[in-house]
Amino acid sequence: QIFALIGSLTGIAAGVTNACIAYDRYSTIAKPFDGKLTRTKALFMIIAIWMYALPWGILPLLEFWGRFVPEGYLTSCSFDYLTDTFDNHMFVAVIFTFSYLIPMSLIIYYYSQIVSHVINHEKALKEQAKKMNVESLRSNQQQQNQSVEIRIAKAAITVCFLFVASWTPYAVLALIGAFGDQNLLTPGVTMIPACACKFVACIDPYVYAISHPRYRIELQKKLPWLAISEPDVSDASSTATDATATTAPVSTTTA
Repeated sequence: QIFALIGSLTGIAAGVTNACIAYDRYSTIAKPFDGKLTRTKALFMIIAIWMYALPWGILPLLEFWGRFVPEGYLTSCSFDYLTDTFDNHMFVAVIFTFSYLIPMSLIIYYYSQIVSHVINHEKALKEQAKKMNVESLRSNQQQQNQSVEIRIAKAAITVCFLFVASWTPYAVLALIGAFGDQNLLTPGVTMIPACACKFVACIDPYVYAISHPRYRIELQKKLPWLAISEPDVSDASSTATDATATTAPVSTTTA
């Protein structure tokens, strides 16, 4: 029960955290002057994430709605998606919506908006520069700052892609168990998505460490023998970038 409770809380919190990171990246890049992430706002988002995840661990733990049962080769536990009752079907459908569908939809929306904004902004700058007969309207400092923001967004996109890739098979597994042919779900088959989720939780921190410029700078300072060549990030970088560098481990440790 404790294993399933921790897995449920951290798994759902990881998805919502990734959605919040996507929102922060969108606000930073699309609204650089209005989208800064303050400490108060970051704290509120963290509290909201865990309050959002809490019911989906407590309800099945108390067997008020749903329950936790062993899965696969009985070496791990998760919520019951095999019991053929209307109440259990409703629980699977609702937890699928709130723990997978909503976070994934937000992730896709915010990152698609980032891509759209960057493309439109670059197009507008090129057209204006062409009218003024100059090569670029950006200063070196502006180019550096935007490059940092884009790199952080790329790291966040990678982590969110890993989240979607790892949890989608598990979501499909639960839907098949509740509404499809349960004969397809052998112990071996059910263990594959479960192991994928745990594996991604292990590699998420490395993705941030390798991709995030501020993490690379800290590694460069503390472990110079790694020979990491990362230029110092200017103090002019956005506050949201600083906040993301501070709050990013929340996503990776709860995944």
